[in-house]
Amino acid sequence: MPWDDSGPGRKDRKPGGSGGPSGPPELDEIVGDIRDKFSRIFSGFGGNGKSARPGSDGSGSDGSGVRPVKPKKSGGRRVFLLIVAIVAVGIWFSSGLYVVQQGERGVELRFGEHTATTQAGLRWHFPVPIEEVVVIDVQKVNTVEVGYRVNDRNRSITPVTREALMLTADENIIDIQFAVQYDIKDPTDLLFNVSDPLHLVVRQATESAVREIVGSSSMDFVITEGRAEIAQETKVLLQQILDRYKTGVNIRAVEMQNAQPPAEVKAAFDDAVKAREDEERLKNEAEAYFNDVIPRARGEAARLLLEAQGYKASIIARAEGEASRFEQILDEYEKAPQVTRDRLYLESLEEVLTNSTKLIIDQENGNNIIYLPLDQIIQRRDEAGAAAGNGFGSFNNSSGPVSDVTRSNRSTDRGSRVQG
Repeated sequence: MPWDDSGPGRKDRKPGGSGGPSGPPELDEIVGDIRDKFSRIFSGFGGNGKSARPGSDGSGSDGSGVRPVKPKKSGGRRVFLLIVAIVAVGIWFSSGLYVVQQGERGVELRFGEHTATTQAGLRWHFPVPIEEVVVIDVQKVNTVEVGYRVNDRNRSITPVTREALMLTADENIIDIQFAVQYDIKDPTDLLFNVSDPLHLVVRQATESAVREIVGSSSMDFVITEGRAEIAQETKVLLQQILDRYKTGVNIRAVEMQNAQPPAEVKAAFDDAVKAREDEERLKNEAEAYFNDVIPRARGEAARLLLEAQGYKASIIARAEGEASRFEQILDEYEKAPQVTRDRLYLESLEEVLTNSTKLIIDQENGNNIIYLPLDQIIQRRDEAGAAAGNGFGSFNNSSGPVSDVTRSNRSTDRGSRVQG
C-alpha cells in the first residue's frame, strides 16, 4: 500500500491546521498511520477470507441481492517487507564491523574455527552466528606474584607460605619470593590452548620452575651470590614450560624479591652470613697486602739483580784493566828493570802511606822524647780538624816542643819540618 494512501480509520487533515498541506504532520498522526499500516499488514496475513463474505450462504450477498465489491490488492505490502528486510540485512552486516586498537590482535572464528588474525585498524567479519571476533591485548605487561600477594588498595604484602617454602639441594628449607612479568606473543595459542585463567597458569608454571632450580642448588648459593643466576635460569625454564604447552605467553622478566631462611632459624643464618662476610673481608685485605708486597719485593729483586750484573761487569772490566796494566808494566820492566822496580816501590809506599797516620818529628834541635802519647795526639788533631774545618791541627806539649801533624802523600815529604 502506498505511503500516501488513505486507509480506514485515518483522520483527515484540516486545511490551515498543523496537519494540513501548509505544515508538517503531527507526531501522533504519524504514529497512528504507522500503527494502522502494520495492523492492516498483519491482519491480512492472519485472515481466512470470511470477513469479506457477510452472507451466511457463501454467495457473497447480504440477502438483498447486492454483492459487495472487493478492493484490489496493491503491492505496498511487498515493498514495505522488502524495505524492512533490506534494513535488517544492512544492520546485520554492519554489526560485523569492529576496531582493533594499537597493541591488540583480533582473532576471527568461523563457527568456532580460527580463520584469521587481524592487526590494528577497522576490520569486518561475517556477523554472528557465522563468525565472531575475540580481541586480545598483546602489549600489556602483566605481573604475577609467587610466594606473596600485593594488595592493590594499600599496597601491603601478604606472604603465601604454601608457595614460598622450598627445599634446597642440601636439605634446607628456604623462604623465597618471585615476581614474573609477561605478555602475549601468540593470541591464537592463548585462545585455543588455555582454558584456566592465565595468571593461574603462569603462577603454577613459575612455582614448578623455581622448585626445580632451587632443588638443585645449595641454600648458601641461593641466599648469597646465586640470586641473579637463579632468576635467569628460572626465566629460561619457565619459558620452555609455557612453550611446551603452547600457551602463547612470553616471559619478559623474572625477579627474585626475597630469599631467606624461615623465621625460626633466621637468627642463626644471619650469624653465618655475617661470618662469611668477615671471611670475605679478611680475604680481600690479604689480597690487598699481597698485591702491595709482592710487586715491591719483585722490584727489589730486580734492582738487586741489576746491581749484581753491574758489579759483575765492573769487576770483569777492572780485572781486564789490571791485566792489561800488568802486561804494559811487564813490557816496561823488560825494557828497564831497575827503573821499573824503583817506580813500583815508590808507588806502593805512596798507596800505603796515603791511608795511614804519620807523625814527623824533628829531634835535631830538641831533647829526646821519652814518652809520646800518640793516641791523645791523634784525638786532639781530629777534634781540632773538625772545629777548624780543615785537615790540619796544632797542639802544645808541656813536656816538649810543639809539633804539627801533617799527612804526606808521598815519601819525599821528609824535607818538611815542624818548628817547635
